[in-house]
Amino acid sequence: VQLVESGGGLVQTGGSLTLSCAASGRTLSAYVMGWFVQAPGKEREFVAVISWDGGKTAYADSVKGRFTISRDNTENTAALQMNRLKPEDTAVYYCATRFPGHELSSRPSEYAYWGQGTQVTVSS
Repeated sequence: VQLVESGGGLVQTGGSLTLSCAASGRTLSAYVMGWFVQAPGKEREFVAVISWDGGKTAYADSVKGRFTISRDNTENTAALQMNRLKPEDTAVYYCATRFPGHELSSRPSEYAYWGQGTQVTVSS
Protein backbone atom coordinates (compact mmCIF):
# COMPACT_ATOMS: atom_id res chain seq x y z
CA VAL A 1 0.00 0.00 0.00
CA GLN A 2 1.32 3.44 -0.93
CA LEU A 3 -0.13 6.42 0.91
CA VAL A 4 0.22 10.05 -0.10
CA GLU A 5 -0.92 12.93 2.10
CA SER A 6 -1.79 16.37 0.81
CA GLY A 7 -3.47 19.52 2.02
CA GLY A 8 -0.97 20.77 4.55
CA GLY A 9 0.19 24.35 4.67
CA LEU A 10 0.38 27.53 6.69
CA VAL A 11 -2.73 28.78 8.44
CA GLN A 12 -3.49 31.32 11.13
CA THR A 13 -4.73 30.42 14.59
CA GLY A 14 -8.42 29.63 14.41
CA GLY A 15 -8.27 28.63 10.77
CA SER A 16 -9.08 25.35 9.08
CA LEU A 17 -7.36 22.82 6.87
CA THR A 18 -8.42 19.53 5.35
CA LEU A 19 -5.77 16.87 4.90
CA SER A 20 -6.26 14.09 2.37
CA CYS A 21 -4.70 10.67 2.17
CA ALA A 22 -4.78 8.84 -1.14
CA ALA A 23 -3.93 5.17 -1.39
CA SER A 24 -2.69 3.08 -4.24
CA GLY A 25 -1.55 -0.47 -4.60
CA ARG A 26 -4.37 -1.94 -2.55
CA THR A 27 -7.88 -1.00 -1.58
CA LEU A 28 -8.20 0.75 1.76
CA SER A 29 -11.62 -0.60 2.52
CA ALA A 30 -10.33 -3.50 4.61
CA TYR A 31 -8.08 -1.40 6.84
CA VAL A 32 -8.31 0.77 9.90
CA MET A 33 -6.94 4.20 8.99
CA GLY A 34 -5.19 6.54 11.37
CA TRP A 35 -3.71 10.03 11.44
CA PHE A 36 -0.64 10.80 13.52
CA VAL A 37 1.56 13.81 14.10
CA GLN A 38 5.21 14.32 14.77
CA ALA A 39 6.63 17.61 15.96
CA PRO A 40 10.36 18.35 15.95
CA GLY A 41 12.12 16.49 18.74
CA LYS A 42 9.02 14.54 19.69
CA GLU A 43 7.75 11.04 19.09
CA ARG A 44 4.96 10.30 16.68
CA GLU A 45 1.60 10.79 18.39
CA PHE A 46 -1.93 9.66 17.73
CA VAL A 47 -4.50 12.12 16.38
CA ALA A 48 -7.49 10.17 15.05
CA VAL A 49 -8.53 6.75 13.80
CA ILE A 50 -11.45 5.39 11.79
CA SER A 51 -12.73 1.85 11.33
CA TRP A 52 -12.72 0.10 7.98
CA ASP A 53 -16.35 1.03 7.30
CA GLY A 54 -16.27 4.48 8.85
CA GLY A 55 -18.67 3.44 11.58
CA LYS A 56 -16.29 4.00 14.49
CA THR A 57 -13.90 6.83 15.18
CA ALA A 58 -11.66 7.89 18.03
CA TYR A 59 -9.66 11.04 18.71
CA ALA A 60 -6.87 12.29 20.89
CA ASP A 61 -8.23 14.47 23.69
CA SER A 62 -6.33 17.45 22.31
CA VAL A 63 -8.31 17.45 19.05
CA LYS A 64 -11.76 16.26 20.13
CA GLY A 65 -14.43 18.62 18.91
CA ARG A 66 -12.06 20.31 16.47
CA PHE A 67 -10.91 17.54 14.10
CA THR A 68 -13.01 15.07 12.11
CA ILE A 69 -11.68 11.95 10.44
CA SER A 70 -13.51 10.45 7.47
CA ARG A 71 -12.97 8.04 4.64
CA ASP A 72 -14.33 7.26 1.21
CA ASN A 73 -13.71 3.64 0.35
CA THR A 74 -15.04 4.09 -3.17
CA GLU A 75 -12.33 6.69 -3.80
CA ASN A 76 -9.69 4.89 -1.71
CA THR A 77 -9.10 8.02 0.34
CA ALA A 78 -9.19 9.26 3.91
CA ALA A 79 -9.37 12.79 5.22
CA LEU A 80 -8.80 14.83 8.35
CA GLN A 81 -10.85 18.00 8.67
CA MET A 82 -9.12 20.33 11.12
CA ASN A 83 -10.95 23.34 12.54
CA ARG A 84 -10.05 25.97 15.13
CA LEU A 85 -6.38 25.24 14.65
CA LYS A 86 -3.91 26.20 17.34
CA PRO A 87 -0.15 26.84 17.21
CA GLU A 88 0.38 23.61 19.16
CA ASP A 89 -1.18 21.70 16.24
CA THR A 90 1.93 22.54 14.21
CA ALA A 91 3.56 19.29 13.13
CA VAL A 92 4.04 16.90 10.25
CA TYR A 93 0.83 14.91 9.79
CA TYR A 94 0.92 11.29 8.63
CA CYS A 95 -1.79 8.92 7.54
CA ALA A 96 -1.33 5.23 8.12
CA THR A 97 -3.09 1.91 7.69
CA ARG A 98 -3.24 -0.63 10.43
CA PHE A 99 -2.12 -4.09 9.42
CA PRO A 100 -2.86 -6.65 10.60
CA GLY A 101 -5.77 -6.07 12.89
CA HIS A 102 -9.20 -4.51 12.59
CA GLU A 103 -9.64 -2.81 15.95
CA LEU A 104 -9.13 0.89 16.43
CA SER A 105 -5.67 1.62 17.77
CA SER A 106 -3.73 4.68 18.85
CA ARG A 107 -0.36 2.91 18.81
CA PRO A 108 1.89 3.86 15.88
CA SER A 109 3.63 0.48 16.18
CA GLU A 110 0.42 -1.26 15.06
CA TYR A 111 0.32 0.57 11.74
CA ALA A 112 2.26 -1.01 8.90
CA TYR A 113 1.94 1.47 6.05
CA TRP A 114 2.69 5.18 6.26
CA GLY A 115 2.62 8.16 3.98
CA GLN A 116 5.49 10.62 3.67
CA GLY A 117 3.75 13.25 5.76
CA THR A 118 2.47 16.75 5.13
CA GLN A 119 3.52 19.81 7.11
CA VAL A 120 0.90 21.84 8.97
CA THR A 121 2.03 25.14 10.45
CA VAL A 122 -0.30 27.26 12.54
CA SER A 123 0.85 30.81 13.12
CA SER A 124 -0.09 32.74 16.23
